[in-house]
Amino acid sequence: MHQYQHVINRMRLGDSDRQIRNAGLMGRTKASKVRRQAQERGWLNPLVPIPDEATLEEVFGSRSPGPAPSTVKPFQKQVETWFKEDIQGTTIYDALVRNHGFSGSYSSVRRYLKKLKDQDVKASVKLVFKPGELTQVDFGKGPDLINAHSAKLFKTWVFVMTLAWSRHMYAEIVPDQKVITWLGCHRRAFEFFGGVSSRVRIDNLKSAITKACYYEPTVQRAYEDLALQYGFKIDPCPIKKPEQKGRVESGVKYIKKSFLPLRDIRSIADGNQQLMQWIMEDAGRRIHGTTREKPLVRFEETEKELLRPLPDIAFDLAVWTKCKLHGDCHISLEKCFYSAPHVYINQVLWVKSLEKTVHIYKDHHLVATHPRKFKPGQKSTNNDHYPPEAQAYMMRDPQWCLAQADKVGPYCRELMDELFAHKVLEKLRAAQGLIKLKTKFGAKSLESACKRALIYLSPNYKTVKDILNKGLETAPIEKQDQLPLDDVYTGQAKYIRPPSEMFQ
Repeated sequence: MHQYQHVINRMRLGDSDRQIRNAGLMGRTKASKVRRQAQERGWLNPLVPIPDEATLEEVFGSRSPGPAPSTVKPFQKQVETWFKEDIQGTTIYDALVRNHGFSGSYSSVRRYLKKLKDQDVKASVKLVFKPGELTQVDFGKGPDLINAHSAKLFKTWVFVMTLAWSRHMYAEIVPDQKVITWLGCHRRAFEFFGGVSSRVRIDNLKSAITKACYYEPTVQRAYEDLALQYGFKIDPCPIKKPEQKGRVESGVKYIKKSFLPLRDIRSIADGNQQLMQWIMEDAGRRIHGTTREKPLVRFEETEKELLRPLPDIAFDLAVWTKCKLHGDCHISLEKCFYSAPHVYINQVLWVKSLEKTVHIYKDHHLVATHPRKFKPGQKSTNNDHYPPEAQAYMMRDPQWCLAQADKVGPYCRELMDELFAHKVLEKLRAAQGLIKLKTKFGAKSLESACKRALIYLSPNYKTVKDILNKGLETAPIEKQDQLPLDDVYTGQAKYIRPPSEMFQ
């Protein structure tokens, strides 16, 4: 419409249609139509203001027929429903062909979806932050590296922390996104900046948020401790709203496009050395596209002094985990086992893992401490955590039984040796039971019962117990029973007869 205003102005100055054509403004035929419309409305009068673009649009607007209706139009409601469910275009096209007899092309579906996306665009607000107010954190895909021991490729990630005001960043290549890695990256980033911002905006990854929620998300306990130690507030983005930490998102993309391509990275350590040099030189001293200043200069001159100071004592990297105490009085943590008091069996306990120690809590009370184990299958056990009966059983080993038998007497020790010499059965419980008879009947009676059991060649716990229960330990032993047996027969036979009787 601006061109029409220019043409009308030239007509007011006396230019002919031919002169307008020669000036490259408009063809003669079209110029004559414009002149006729302008004369009818009095626009060629120099005293009348040149009409605005809206008025010219009403008169000279496009009168060409509109585009042909889309072949997707008959299925409009269904396609819009699928679009809201975030189903991709190829799947929608296949479903239309398979279930609705759609005869159009995939391009028509793609064009229709593009119109829906254009209609779905929402206005956004440009967020403004003060120096030292906010830090944004995110993970991005790192380079695939070769393990030096197994010669296999493994994935890596890039941890990125960006100061929202200066755009200065800290980045580090890491092998995983575990809680201990997440905490360590934060500590090293804060030390790199020399301070902490008032808020840290994060995504809803499991290392930080155990339960995502729009209003009240549940924070990982270890990350909560980190925030308390460094004095910042955790500010998770709403679910599926990564654009609310767009500055670190841009930082991740910047690293992927500017640092990682065409670079030889041999290991994580080598990659981090190159990455830090790149941050302090290329990234830190470039002219930022939004601020039009150098991030490193902007940080050092203004934002650095406005960050919260670091704590005097470095934060211990502690990971909190919920573990159930099993019936064997042990919890399982990273394939290692640690004992806790038996009164908490089948209850969920909090386990705090430090670099060298493991602390087990019931609510807020410390109930056990162990040295940290790292090899799968290793166990750390405190026998005091077992119930009394189990402790007693564990303490009464064969050496304890033999020592107690020596205190009773030689016959008791001899019978004890017979029990442990059995070729088939493990008779530890029988030995423990034998010593327990001392409490009820006394050492003297037990010694006499053991002597009688040995003479009758029945060195068993049951025999000794029967003798004591029947009071036979003091009964006289028959004379024939005291005679030594020959080398041929060493047992007892109820129905055996002497040869003199057999051959009468």
